[in-house]
Amino acid sequence: MVVLLYFWGQTENDYNDFDWFNFGTLGFWFPWSLVLLVVAAALFTYVALLLVLAVCLLSEGQRLYLHWSHKMGIVVTLVFSVTATGIMSDLWSKEWKTLLLSLQVTAPFLNLAAVSLMAILSWPVALHFFRMNKKVRQVAILGLFLSVLFSLYLVPLGMYSPCIKEAGTLGPAPKLIGHRGAPMLAPENTVMSFEKAVEAGGEGLETDVTISYDGVPFLMHDSTLRRTTDVAEVFPNRTHLDASMFTWAELQQLNAGKWFLLRDPFGTASSLSEVDRSKAQNQSVPSLAQFLEVAARSGKLVLFDLRRPPYGHPYSQSYINTTLQVVQDYINSSQVLWLPSEDRDLVHAADPELQQTSGQKASIQELMDDHISRLNLHYSKMSQQQISKYESVNITTNLYVISQPWLYTLAWCAGAQSVTTNSIHILSNINKPLFLMTPEEYSLMWIVTDFASAFLIFAIFIFHWWRERGLPFWSGSSQTQENGPYSKFRTEMSDVWSISSVGVRPDLRSAPGSPSTPHLPTITEE
Repeated sequence: MVVLLYFWGQTENDYNDFDWFNFGTLGFWFPWSLVLLVVAAALFTYVALLLVLAVCLLSEGQRLYLHWSHKMGIVVTLVFSVTATGIMSDLWSKEWKTLLLSLQVTAPFLNLAAVSLMAILSWPVALHFFRMNKKVRQVAILGLFLSVLFSLYLVPLGMYSPCIKEAGTLGPAPKLIGHRGAPMLAPENTVMSFEKAVEAGGEGLETDVTISYDGVPFLMHDSTLRRTTDVAEVFPNRTHLDASMFTWAELQQLNAGKWFLLRDPFGTASSLSEVDRSKAQNQSVPSLAQFLEVAARSGKLVLFDLRRPPYGHPYSQSYINTTLQVVQDYINSSQVLWLPSEDRDLVHAADPELQQTSGQKASIQELMDDHISRLNLHYSKMSQQQISKYESVNITTNLYVISQPWLYTLAWCAGAQSVTTNSIHILSNINKPLFLMTPEEYSLMWIVTDFASAFLIFAIFIFHWWRERGLPFWSGSSQTQENGPYSKFRTEMSDVWSISSVGVRPDLRSAPGSPSTPHLPTITEE
């Protein structure tokens, strides 16, 4: 359950992708990511409370007896956790890389929490250690406890984080490129979305370009129009048709904003003003020319994917030249990060001022031969060493899509020059990394935590040794200890009779004619 909750909590950066994947599979929109998070959090809280209660009882030598309904709840939690983790691993295996990246930020604090938890658990462990009369059990429980504890003490030796660095070595904050504009503030790939990204302080704008059937480059990410337009209402028989098979006149009949208010993909639509809501509701599919005009007015960089039309499309062979012509007509070429890899040499020859951008890592020599000046990589490929290596030959790195502050912090510490983001209005307000330490500060935190916990655990064991040594059980003239770690807290009927018999008069026990009474044990004092 802990693994699932941590996994799902750290993948919030990609919740939108998960929900749209389900939309494409199921055919209707629902925020499954939030539902899964709420269910996982509720089950984790339930099991955690039971665990805390069990530990509290164990610390006093008692056991937790669960009602059958709680046992069923634990089984349900276990089944849900295993099933959900398995499904996520199969359908969304790339997110495990996100999980590993998150440890570069959270590991020091997770280690601190784990060591603190071991210090708390040392109380019941010490209690039962000194109450066990079998050496094998004592060695087993103490050995297991100390093995885990010392492992946690040594974990920091293997930790790595680009945010643990010498003072003064942190570079400038990565520039922000709006992913399809500002999709949390307006419908993606609309003029309104790009204007919002400019207002929020973005240095660049990212989009996706498709060629219409009559040769007009326009903005659309998906292969169909179903997700982000009302094509099902306007052209109900062409819902699953490729977007490039529509003419520009047909595309202009579609509404590209109502879906944003209806589905609210990021849960932000309710925060819009009435003016913005009205504007969002009336957005249309923009052309590449309209997009470039926004970037040219504001002096922003532009980055776009270019999708090749399907076989049989009138522009399936000339789509690159068609797009390049529009770019040259509407914006300064030096503002364009040219990402399409096809015919790159011909494009560079036709317009050398374009910033050739590659979506794949390669050797420095290969990149220089292709005139690459920038890399556009998924954030899971983040590497401080490689970013630094490319920067040494003036090849900058842009990471996509980074929308969470902790990922932005990691990209900043790793030296990325820019990031593509959905949350440009949030990241633009971050003035310093959320986590940044010098090696000396980190070592001090690690050493202080280990020594403080070791001292506390040692003190707890000494206390229980002293308490148990001062409260022996006596039988006759020899000291005996009952079997089992819970025996000192049992209340047997024989003990009750033993106590009650102290106050009973001897003459009442054996007086002639008195009613028969059960035999009462006597207490022998020495």
